[in-house]
Amino acid sequence: MSAVLAESLAPARYVPAALPATTIPVAAGDGIGPEIMDATLAILKAADPALAFHAVTVGLKAYEGGLMAGIGEDTWQAIDQHKIILKGPITTPQGGGYKSVNVTLRKTLGLYANLRPCVSYHPYVTALHPTMDVVIVRENEEDTYAGIEHRQSDEVVQCLKLITRPGCERIVRYAFEYARAHGRKKVTCMTKDNIMKLTDGLFHKVFDEIAPQYPEIATNHMIIDIGTARMASRPTDFDVVVTPNLYGDILSDVAAEVAGSIGLAGSSNIGHDCAMFEAVHGSAPDIAGKDIANPSGLLLSAVMMLVHLGRSKPATDIHNAWLCTLEEGIHTGDIYRDGVSRRKVGTRDFAEAVIARLGQQPKKMAAVDYPEREPESLVHPDVAIPPHVNAKKALVGVDVFLNWDTETRDPNELGAALEGLAGDDFRLALITNRGVKVYPNGNPQTLRTDHWRCRFPARGETVDGQAISRLLMRIADAGFDAVKTENLYTFDGVRGYSQAQGE
Repeated sequence: MSAVLAESLAPARYVPAALPATTIPVAAGDGIGPEIMDATLAILKAADPALAFHAVTVGLKAYEGGLMAGIGEDTWQAIDQHKIILKGPITTPQGGGYKSVNVTLRKTLGLYANLRPCVSYHPYVTALHPTMDVVIVRENEEDTYAGIEHRQSDEVVQCLKLITRPGCERIVRYAFEYARAHGRKKVTCMTKDNIMKLTDGLFHKVFDEIAPQYPEIATNHMIIDIGTARMASRPTDFDVVVTPNLYGDILSDVAAEVAGSIGLAGSSNIGHDCAMFEAVHGSAPDIAGKDIANPSGLLLSAVMMLVHLGRSKPATDIHNAWLCTLEEGIHTGDIYRDGVSRRKVGTRDFAEAVIARLGQQPKKMAAVDYPEREPESLVHPDVAIPPHVNAKKALVGVDVFLNWDTETRDPNELGAALEGLAGDDFRLALITNRGVKVYPNGNPQTLRTDHWRCRFPARGETVDGQAISRLLMRIADAGFDAVKTENLYTFDGVRGYSQAQGE
């Protein structure tokens, strides 16, 4: 028995819950993953002996076996059978062709909601804001994380930002349902819809449509840049925050660091049919095998997993035992501080300390008490809010993107040529470069690349696809390289495309 374990007052008196047997697929991960997973599973087994763990292949072992996605077939089979997975951090090999395991699992399994609680544990863990308790609800599948990118010229690459109404509806509703179920009082939406008026504008619009269905919950909207700044400076202004994918990734890391350490942050990934639980931090290969890694992030993710499964007593017992361990100053090196910490321990001894305190409650920090309830429903109903269904869609023009380069890059030269190619169905309204109008009457100081957007609205009210095809043939016959087109539509008479600067 270690010295840490011997410090426990009465570990033998702990009586674990009598719960039905269940099996959890477990991916240990890479780097520090196997160490922190072993520690986490030891604690889980002590608090919930009815749990069984089934090891699956994810990460470097799968990559080395020729699986570019880093996921073994046994993993897919286990998730399909058990509808859940507890996963350690993964190392993605350097070089082209290797896919992110996290992104692949989230998108393939439809794990649309990423839940990241960010809580401070002052004074036992250094925190910029000692009373912080915020939950970030991050959309997990869409946005720029769709991973659709193209190189279109020598100088220009693009990344498509995809936001869908169904995706917005289910993540916003999930945020409100989470707030209601956990007694949260406020939900804040963060977007950048002052700039991205259609994509982020849709997210904000759906938030405003759904919010009135939860009258007991306060709501507000913030632009993501000032919202992130406020999260760093005044996090107590927030309770639950819901936001698109990219912003949520950045915001949750900021919030976790402000709360104390990203190394303590757990997360859940929730879908219609299954769920994945993982620490937020990475695989830290530089400290792997040294028995110094803090297992807390993965352990708190496992607590979230138990709550999700309706195993409330072991979730409560583990979380409180972990808080007791922090309170008593038994800390791993990453959070150890002279004058606050009492003993520096490694990964294994930290786990033993938590096990020894099962059944105890913290004396200074607030104890947790997860209420008994049925396992969380994995069926999250989508919401269809009229009048977006069956809108009258009209084709009113086309944006043609050209890869065109000359020594001068004179937009007037390009404009004159395209004016003559517009034909009877279109007119050339303007040309932009990097989103800035350069023709007609552009500013000569504007930086110009070899990538040009040329807007051709219809001369009449509408146009058809054949007219667009004829336009593109004329452009190609004239020797221009059209690298991309975007049709311009209206929906019930409202334009479905951004207005170009200077249009």
